[in-house]
Amino acid sequence: MLKKVLDANNGLPADAIVCFANTGKEEEATLEFVRDCSINWNVQIIWFEFTSDEQSFRVVDFEKASRKGEPFNELILKKKYLPNPVTRFCTIEMKIRPITKYLKSLGWQVNEQFCWVGIRADEPRRYSKIGIDRCPLVSDGVTAKEVGEFWKAQDFDLKLSNFNGKTMHGNCDLCFLKGGNQIQSLIEEKPERAIWWANAETLIKSINVQSHDGTARFRKDRPSYQQMYDNAINQQALDFSDESIECFCGD
Repeated sequence: MLKKVLDANNGLPADAIVCFANTGKEEEATLEFVRDCSINWNVQIIWFEFTSDEQSFRVVDFEKASRKGEPFNELILKKKYLPNPVTRFCTIEMKIRPITKYLKSLGWQVNEQFCWVGIRADEPRRYSKIGIDRCPLVSDGVTAKEVGEFWKAQDFDLKLSNFNGKTMHGNCDLCFLKGGNQIQSLIEEKPERAIWWANAETLIKSINVQSHDGTARFRKDRPSYQQMYDNAINQQALDFSDESIECFCGD
């Protein structure tokens, strides 16, 4: 979507800003990809992170971006409970509000029409929630196939494995909205991924024995991240019946 905007306007329009909100739990390849888009396409991308103070955001860059979940930690300490499938406040608090606050600090009169989202035409559940007008790729009929062909023709790409245009490594590395089998597989691939998530659950338990949804976990319908980590280390197989719940800035 960004490349289409740049090509259609001979660069970024004067009244447009490209934003990336870092949670501190992104894969390093994601951060490198955002940096590479900026370099290869000669476009400024504003990097944001959530802060728990009145301003609600800080502007960073590739070098200064958090990589150990620091923004997420701030949010959890502020809320004193964990986001979960019922109360999914992480996207709003760490992405939407910081960007909105930044634009308002520039004097913009912000409303939803100011935001374009790169949702594809083959993602009807997602674009039906926020409207086609905010999803230019939908209007152009762009699907995962076209996106895949586009990146094959580029000199750089997101260095994460994908299957049919989707990567199990996307968004926060072990986001609780990912399916249980997917999370367990990601932990088995790289066990240290689970450490921050397990620590977050321990932190909430120490602050408040019961979190907002009645547990001190991101999900009460599956084992804790510590248990999944232990299972991966001990090579014990688990089989989950739950599927991934898609997460994006329109939820």
